[in-house]
Formats: sequence, C-alpha cells, structure tokens
Amino acid sequence: MPSRSYSFYVTVLMVILLDQLAKLLVVATVPLFESVSIIPNFLDITYVRNTGLAYGLLNESTMPYKRLITGALAIAALAGIALYARQLSSDGQDKWSRIGLSLILGGAIGNILDRVRLGYVIDYVDVYWRGWHFWAFNVADAAITFGAIFVFAELLLGKRHASRSI
Repeated sequence: MPSRSYSFYVTVLMVILLDQLAKLLVVATVPLFESVSIIPNFLDITYVRNTGLAYGLLNESTMPYKRLITGALAIAALAGIALYARQLSSDGQDKWSRIGLSLILGGAIGNILDRVRLGYVIDYVDVYWRGWHFWAFNVADAAITFGAIFVFAELLLGKRHASRSI
C-alpha cells in the first residue's frame, strides 16, 4: 500500500498535469475571448486571461508591480498551505484534510506556473444562467475549491480539530 505522502504528492502532480494540459488545449483550440458552447445556455469554454487574484479580484487594476504583488501573494498562500500540511497527523485521522490540501497545493502550483510564466492565469470554464455568469475558472481553481471543502468539512465534522499542538 502506498504511503500517505506518496499519495499526497501523486495527487498534487496529477492536478498540476491536468490543469496545465487543459490550459494548453484551450489555448490551442479557442481564440482569446471566444467561446465554445458545451451545454447551451449553461456551460461554455471561454478563453480569458486573469491578471488579478482569485475570482478576477484586481483583474482590472493597473497598479504598478501588480504582477509582482499577485505572484508574492500566491507564493505566500502556497507557503501557508505547506505549513498547514506539515501539521497533519501521520496516523490517518486527517485523511480528508490531506486529500484537500493535496488538491489545494496542486491547484495553487498550477496557477502559479501560469502567473510566473505568462503574467496571468488562463481561465476558461464559463458557467452561466440567463444573464448571470459565474467567474471563469479552470481545473486548478476547481481543485482548490474542492480541496477547501474537504479541509473545512473535516475541521467542522471531524472528531479532532488539531492533529497535534503547535
């Protein structure tokens, strides 16, 4: 049976690979700001570039050093995730947090790779209903969201709230 750390890193790597492959496919097949309908009136693939933070926060900002600031914030978040991951128990009681953190870490790295390499994050999943559009997102964002749900669910529903004292 593979070790917990092996499974953790395999999950991180799979999220990064899926994210980067999906982004390459979108860039190769969908022109910037164009859409391909997947489920009419609900889901499109729309290639956009997010120069801001999560959910397009600061996307329209023209502040100086925005690329440096958003990159630094992403790396700080990554460091926080790594520190939290080190606090998890090795006895298997933090299973959902471990899975969640591997998804979050893989997603964060996937988006940081875009930000460092391109200066923006490639987003393309466009979910909408009538005139309302959710923010465009990608595989990395979805992994981060589901990972956070797993971590919070274990924190709220689990028997223990800390694996060991800090």
